[in-house]
Amino acid sequence: MKVLRSLWKGFFGQAYLLLVTTTLFWGGNAIAGRLAVGEISPMVLTALRWVLVVSVMLPLLGRKLVAELPLLRRSWLFIVLMGAFGFTAFNALFYAAAHHTSAVNLTIFQGAIPVLVLLGMVLFFRAPVLPLQILGMIVTVVGVIIVSVKADLEILRTLALNIGDVWMLIACIFYAGYTLGLRYRPLVSGLVFFTALAVVAFLSSLPLLAMEIVHGTAQWPTFNGWLVLIYVAFLPSLLAQVFFIRGVELIGPARAGLFVNLVPVFGALLAVLLLGEPFAFYHALGLVLVLGGIWLSERKA
Repeated sequence: MKVLRSLWKGFFGQAYLLLVTTTLFWGGNAIAGRLAVGEISPMVLTALRWVLVVSVMLPLLGRKLVAELPLLRRSWLFIVLMGAFGFTAFNALFYAAAHHTSAVNLTIFQGAIPVLVLLGMVLFFRAPVLPLQILGMIVTVVGVIIVSVKADLEILRTLALNIGDVWMLIACIFYAGYTLGLRYRPLVSGLVFFTALAVVAFLSSLPLLAMEIVHGTAQWPTFNGWLVLIYVAFLPSLLAQVFFIRGVELIGPARAGLFVNLVPVFGALLAVLLLGEPFAFYHALGLVLVLGGIWLSERKA
């Protein structure tokens, strides 16, 4: 037991290891989304993942949550919007998109989030932007477009896009907005803030679940569906968030944020290795452009 505690303490002090593990879990989320098809419906998965997260976080942080409730109450509308769009809407669209597009596509689109954040900083906060950052944004957008249309100009001309790709792009816009909103986070501890958002995510997922039930498309988890649910609840949703918060504490948000660029890399590799998805030339080109655009966007001079 002492050995395990010592190993955990050592792991929790290694920022790079924590952040690489985080992005590996997030990359695996796309694989889980694809494996969920036919095993659990998107809104059931979205709602139940937050049931599991909340059932773990509230017993652990319930007292701290109550103690910091006055601060949270002052920002109640902000917390509702952040939880509803950053957690519920993003995940609902993500898992719905997984029914119509590949895991490789899902993860490459996620690679555009840092550049969408930069674009939001320029548009809404008048942040200064360098020519290289503009070039980086353009290159990333081109990469996403190439993957969306499968490098087929006829698809681009007729706008015959895969609906799953469209939903994923909208999901990325929501998460970019959530990321921008974090600068206005109330002055509470990171884990308490995450717990509050998880509660909102659960509550805001209930209407979506109700709609799925009413339309007769709800599918309660099979045995494999439960395995997928347990993965997405405890690894991408819970442990990855805790690891990311700790990584930010150790090396700061700017350096920690760079590790998010590994999500499309891990996701694409896992999709090929675990799902046997084809990795076409346009995937490789799109991935290079997305990562290259992010690299250009993050140049300081």
